[in-house]
Amino acid sequence: MRSSVDKLLEEIKKNSNPENLGMVLVHNGIVREISRTGKKIKEMELSFDEEKLKKVVSEFEKKKGIEAIKVWINKGRLKIGDDIMVVIVAGKFRKDVVPVFEELLSKIKEEVVVEKEIQS
Repeated sequence: MRSSVDKLLEEIKKNSNPENLGMVLVHNGIVREISRTGKKIKEMELSFDEEKLKKVVSEFEKKKGIEAIKVWINKGRLKIGDDIMVVIVAGKFRKDVVPVFEELLSKIKEEVVVEKEIQS
């Protein structure tokens, strides 16, 4: 399954209060060929906890200055270049959006996603 960044952005714009939209940040994670440790990767096995994701998104949507959050996470066996996830955070001001974006990405990677790199 693929996610369309354009579609997710359109949903945010359509369903948000325009007075509260001044900045939108997008993260599109992609399967790399070389791991963080420098080893060549053949593919990746990816899963995630859907209930935990809903809880995390709900928690972050309540933060000051945040208008909307959209998260799509791929699952299954992924090849080099496949999309891992798309995370979009929209809000009024950069000072509100940037820290929430960074914290949300970290929390998803640490607590929601389960990935296993399959070495060549």
